[in-house]
Amino acid sequence: MKKRLMTLLAATTLLLSSCFGPGMGTQNNTNSTGNILSSVLGSVLGSVLFGGTTFDQSGLLGSWNYNAPGAAFTTQQALTNAGGTAAITNMASSLASNYSNIGINRNNTSFSFQEGNKFSAKVNGIPFSGTYTYNPENGEIALKTGKETIKGNVTKTEKGMGLMFDSKQMANILQKEGKVSNTTAVQSVSKLAKTANGARVGFELTK
Repeated sequence: MKKRLMTLLAATTLLLSSCFGPGMGTQNNTNSTGNILSSVLGSVLGSVLFGGTTFDQSGLLGSWNYNAPGAAFTTQQALTNAGGTAAITNMASSLASNYSNIGINRNNTSFSFQEGNKFSAKVNGIPFSGTYTYNPENGEIALKTGKETIKGNVTKTEKGMGLMFDSKQMANILQKEGKVSNTTAVQSVSKLAKTANGARVGFELTK
């Protein structure tokens, strides 16, 4: 527990130093800094997918709204190789900027998981639905729509749930399901999941 708290403190310190460095004021950055910091706090505690903390089937049920960008790595070793919590911090910061350019917010992006393995979702305000399969042992999830199957991972964060995808699956979520027309932002998000081996990007969701 102490180790995790120290890791969290280090990530927070790094983020604050980057946001309020020399020559940067604080007044105009308050909202963006708060959003990015919220993302980092969630992502650090859910930064490892395989071997991390997952939900059981019943814990997944309910409606989850977008809260902040999410970033994670498949294993602790992948996270360490990429640079540890500093890598998560940088990814979350970049995701926040690109999500803002796309227009993703709490009101237009959400996921709802129901009994009978049915789900409904909105990304960028575009609704889609289908069925899902979920493995509570490793957090792997597959969203099956009428067009495709999108595979991802679920992990617990401090504030709720992280729903993460690799670069290809994330691009599908944004372009095919969310109908995002800002291809530059989509490509930037997708590239973030390719910056290091085992990287995943997505959403931190809260009820």
